[in-house]
Amino acid sequence: MAAVEENPAAAAAAAAAEDREPQREALPSLDSQRRQIENGESGRGRPLRAGESWFLVEQHWYKQWEVYVQGGDQDSGTFPGCINNAKLFEDQINWRLKEGLVEGEDYVLLPAAAWHYLVSWYGLEHSQPPIERKVIELPNIQKVEVYPVELLLVRHSDMDTNHTAQFSHTDSVDVVLRTARELFLADPQEETRLWVKNSEGSLDRLRDTHATVLDAALETGQLVIMETRNKDGTWPSAQLHIMNVFEEDEEFQGQPGICGLTNLGNTCFMNSALQCLSNVPQLTEYFLNNRYLEELNFRNPLGMKGEIAEAYADLVKQAWSGHHRSIVPHVFKTKVGHFASQFLGYQQHDSQELLSFLLDGLHEDLNRVKKKEYVELCNAAGRPDQEVAQEAWQNHKRRNDSVIVDTFHGLFKSTLVCPDCGNVSVTFDPFCYLSVPLPVSHKRVLEVFFIPMDPRRKPEQHRLVVPKKGKISDLCVALSKHTGISPERMIVADVFSHRFYKLYQLEDSLSSILDRDDIFVYEVSGRIEAIEGSRDDIVVPVYLRERTPARDYNNSYYGLMLFGHPLLVSVPRDRFSWDGLYNILTYRLSRYVAKPSSDEEEDDGDEKDDDEEEDKDDLPGPSTGGSLRDPEPEQAGPSSGVTSRCPFLLDNCLGTSQWPPRRRRKQLFTLQTVNSNGTSDRTTSPEEVHSQPYIAIDWEPEMKKRYYDEAEAEGYVKHDCVGYVLKKPPVRLQECIELFTTMETLEKENPWYCPSCKQHQLATKKLDLWMLPEILIIHLKRFSYTKFSREKLDTLVEFPIRDLDFSKFVIKPQKESSPELYKYDLIAVSNHYGGMRDGHYTTFACNKDSGQWHYFDDNSISPVNENQIESKAAYVLFYQRQDVARRLQSRSGSSGPPASPACNSPPSSEFMDVN
Repeated sequence: MAAVEENPAAAAAAAAAEDREPQREALPSLDSQRRQIENGESGRGRPLRAGESWFLVEQHWYKQWEVYVQGGDQDSGTFPGCINNAKLFEDQINWRLKEGLVEGEDYVLLPAAAWHYLVSWYGLEHSQPPIERKVIELPNIQKVEVYPVELLLVRHSDMDTNHTAQFSHTDSVDVVLRTARELFLADPQEETRLWVKNSEGSLDRLRDTHATVLDAALETGQLVIMETRNKDGTWPSAQLHIMNVFEEDEEFQGQPGICGLTNLGNTCFMNSALQCLSNVPQLTEYFLNNRYLEELNFRNPLGMKGEIAEAYADLVKQAWSGHHRSIVPHVFKTKVGHFASQFLGYQQHDSQELLSFLLDGLHEDLNRVKKKEYVELCNAAGRPDQEVAQEAWQNHKRRNDSVIVDTFHGLFKSTLVCPDCGNVSVTFDPFCYLSVPLPVSHKRVLEVFFIPMDPRRKPEQHRLVVPKKGKISDLCVALSKHTGISPERMIVADVFSHRFYKLYQLEDSLSSILDRDDIFVYEVSGRIEAIEGSRDDIVVPVYLRERTPARDYNNSYYGLMLFGHPLLVSVPRDRFSWDGLYNILTYRLSRYVAKPSSDEEEDDGDEKDDDEEEDKDDLPGPSTGGSLRDPEPEQAGPSSGVTSRCPFLLDNCLGTSQWPPRRRRKQLFTLQTVNSNGTSDRTTSPEEVHSQPYIAIDWEPEMKKRYYDEAEAEGYVKHDCVGYVLKKPPVRLQECIELFTTMETLEKENPWYCPSCKQHQLATKKLDLWMLPEILIIHLKRFSYTKFSREKLDTLVEFPIRDLDFSKFVIKPQKESSPELYKYDLIAVSNHYGGMRDGHYTTFACNKDSGQWHYFDDNSISPVNENQIESKAAYVLFYQRQDVARRLQSRSGSSGPPASPACNSPPSSEFMDVN
């Protein structure tokens, strides 16, 4: 019920009263009158029914009528006369009901039949309108709505002129909107929406037009504003919140759909997904024709209260208005972040992940199923596939029915076979897109640095082709072919921050090496872990450190900083002493460490006496290891981390943990045993106590500056193999689809529970395509993730622009079906350029109106040729079924450019080379 009140309403009200007033009838007997008004189906004593009309009658008149009919004398002086409700109105101009009227004191309520009886018998006071009110149903109660809600309706373009309209609490918001459109003479093609001013003075959207006035919490006196969408697809209210980055030409008129999207900061992934989806013809027409308004589902607990659908609709209407070169998707980005926290902020994301969220969000916001029923999963149980598939699809549609399901959902068959009992489980499941794997090479390329034992040779950079699932020994064999060095004479290490992060064993897996790791391969002539009684050389890990003054109160504290690349040095057993180690290290460093001349060497003869005095205080003794703060000599003892794994230290070959003692002449550097982190504290943890001790070469700053050539130390040469590129032959899209439908065995992390065996099994699984959608989205799984590595596959996938035939992949019996039901044409491509950590997304899309392909790169748009579409960057492909394209073309009824991407190529000078 909606009634509009205006000042000149008195005449209209009177006329309406006259029209509604029936011809006066002869009065029945008084007893008959009383029975018809008080009792029976038409009497005031019957129960209320929601939606029916009841009428207010002034209490004094009604009491007079009761006295009259109870007296039994029709000629009595108690005759009530015409029904007079004057005391119920504030005035006799607007006929507004007085506030605070109470039933039983000021008025009585009569059902419509009783009211019409009284009016036919006694008449209604001239010019008075009947006071008709509806029965509304509230939670747990039904009541006559004496006071409807009076709203002040205004138009956004004229906020000073308002109209008062009455609405029942049970009227829908759509009734309010229709009343406003009638009041403000809105054109049928104009799109409008309502805002309400709340008690705090701010405006709230009335989104759910199916909600009642009561549910929307609208109250008498509230201001309701009707807003009309602009011709360019924007809303006047949105212009207050969005800062236009570009000066728009108000007279600009371009091709609808050829509209860029501003990059808000790493939002190219979002722009790419939106451009692809915007160029799906039937979905875009669905929003442009406002069919979504009738299907918005505001009460779906799995949805986004219609906000994602409305935000996307706004984007589509702006992009396809033809009035924008570029738009700023700030509102849409905010909505996405609000409902999907993973997209908050401005980090780079995956366009396919956003696309998956958006399709799911649009589906739930537009789901025609308002109340989802419980549906049990159905198994084949030996029934024919067609019967099971039809049942599965019907069950899916009982819970999911939207334009997204109509357009993007297909059905595949899943077959699981238990390896133990042979039980076969067949189910049919819906899909929204196909994530197809790319044929993966079983080889990988690793870059390593080879460090030869000959100090005159510089380190060599090698590029090795090794098995992806190989071992460290495979890497050594591959390197041996380049260097001629036996694999047994190699030790592979991961170097990080000037120290050994890990020393690999030959049986370790290559999968533990990441592409970003710095891998060094050292030529050695022995073993790291010496075996007692063995005559092999001992391999010693060596770090380089520089003594640097640290900030302290008296600047007396000295720290030690690691620098350069660590070494693995082979030391013969008979030379394993501090002197022998020093000589071997000076030889290994001779390429970039100059040897001091004889006159530079410090003669210790004059200091002999002093040294002898100091020797009394520096006699070796048990020590827990050297401290960076304390340069005192140390004695390797039981607490210094020496075990049977280091027999050369058990034999006290080195004696102390620091060299040289103070009595020796000054050398280029000093040596000290350290732990794997390069610090002298080797007893901080039980693991360190039993670990291989490392040796540190400690340099004084002045000595390092004079004798250590940093440029030469960092120098290396590139082996010829560095120019080698592992060729990746292109693959056909059909090969990827075949791989998708290939039988596979489930992984240990994802077993299947066999209902026959009653236990989890590593079953074989096979997916087959049963029914294909109108728009087929194919996601190329370019990003590969394993426990130890991540990589992007830049394999070129060759995909057809037209006539992608799926007839051999669909296992549903085709009988004499039209070939168009299995052939697809390309309409859009989401591209990804770059690697795992960074990259950029763009889009190729075919305009549904012109049939021309364009390249969308955020704000930038350029027409392109079809031969530019296929590239290694192709990531998500959008295909349209040919029968759908023909149907859309015939529906448009135009003889212009076809709806399928049969592109009309413009002059080549206009094209931009995007590859």
